[in-house]
Amino acid sequence: MAAPSQSRQATYDAIVIGAGIQGSFAAYHLAQRHRETLLLEQFILPHSRGSSHGQSRITRTAYPREPYARMMPDSFHLWQQLEVEAGTSLYRRTGLVVLGPAGDPELEGCRRSLGAAEVLDATVLAQRFPGLQLHAGEAAVWDGTGGVLFADRALRAVQDVFRRLGGTLRDGEKVLRVEPGAVLTVTTTTGVYRAPRLIITAGAWTGALVAPLGLCLPLQPLRIDVCYWREKEPGSPSAGRAGPCFMALGLSQAPHGIYGLPALEYPGLVKMCYHHGSPVDPEERDRAPPGAPRPDVAILSSFISSYLPGLEPWPAVVETCLYTNTPDEDFILDRHPKFSNIIIGAGFSGHGFKLAPVVGKLLCELSLGEEPSHSTAPFAVTRFPGVLQAAL
Repeated sequence: MAAPSQSRQATYDAIVIGAGIQGSFAAYHLAQRHRETLLLEQFILPHSRGSSHGQSRITRTAYPREPYARMMPDSFHLWQQLEVEAGTSLYRRTGLVVLGPAGDPELEGCRRSLGAAEVLDATVLAQRFPGLQLHAGEAAVWDGTGGVLFADRALRAVQDVFRRLGGTLRDGEKVLRVEPGAVLTVTTTTGVYRAPRLIITAGAWTGALVAPLGLCLPLQPLRIDVCYWREKEPGSPSAGRAGPCFMALGLSQAPHGIYGLPALEYPGLVKMCYHHGSPVDPEERDRAPPGAPRPDVAILSSFISSYLPGLEPWPAVVETCLYTNTPDEDFILDRHPKFSNIIIGAGFSGHGFKLAPVVGKLLCELSLGEEPSHSTAPFAVTRFPGVLQAAL
């Protein structure tokens, strides 16, 4: 929260709405460029209402889709830069195993993104990581750069550096309306602020914020079950702190989109999730009735029986998180089609955290009218038909 001694300035060079990891990095990059920046957050920090909380996220070089593969080296560099600036460790290299059918196009895409990637068959994989077993016709690609980002620590770090650079962070201020113009006006529950440029990174609440600005974005908030699984034999080499991260791209006995991280958050509990979830109103995420069915947990339990039999078949802890998905699961990083000084970063679809340093830089560059350091063409808002509504 902003220090009480700070004066309540009403005019800034830039305003960023949403202090999750994407908005915080956008604000950080603006402050690095000596722009007086206001970062607004509707909830009191820290909070677990959005998509940036929790202790861990996977990072990796392996990406089947080229736009993200091209951005990852820059992202690794910027994470390292933040570690130096914040004076803290934000990343632990564990390696990543990408599992899939042998010859699968996505698995081959991951292999290409790594250059000289090591391909492991079932025998080699079992030797290196006992207990992680593949079946006939399946293979694995090894990403030695893969590992775990310490998410909560990373969010605090980028916000701390932002404030050290002179930025203003105000939490507990919900945005009520945005009035476009050469100088925009942002009205919150406690103040009115103005700036010539605005970045909206409000996660699952982005759609509601931009609807009055004539945009109907195809954003679908999803509730994800974040599950932690106990080892049958504590300290086993396959699943404990020494194990790798993994991703499954659709296996003979499991659907696409299961991923896992070693036991770093809760002692002896491996984190494993299913990349798909249930549609939800973000205001109602934590109000599921007790005893409501959890089909995702059953899918994960089946995966464990087939591929990680060293884990107990039912989770010891189940938490929730929000994804905000686009129909193609690619990001939205673009100017508003009518108001070029409003920039939108949205639809990170459950794979945006690792790329947040680059996303923040791109949003900053768009807001300042600079040439983006990576092509934003794949992330254009107008790739979706019917997004632009009637003029205001």
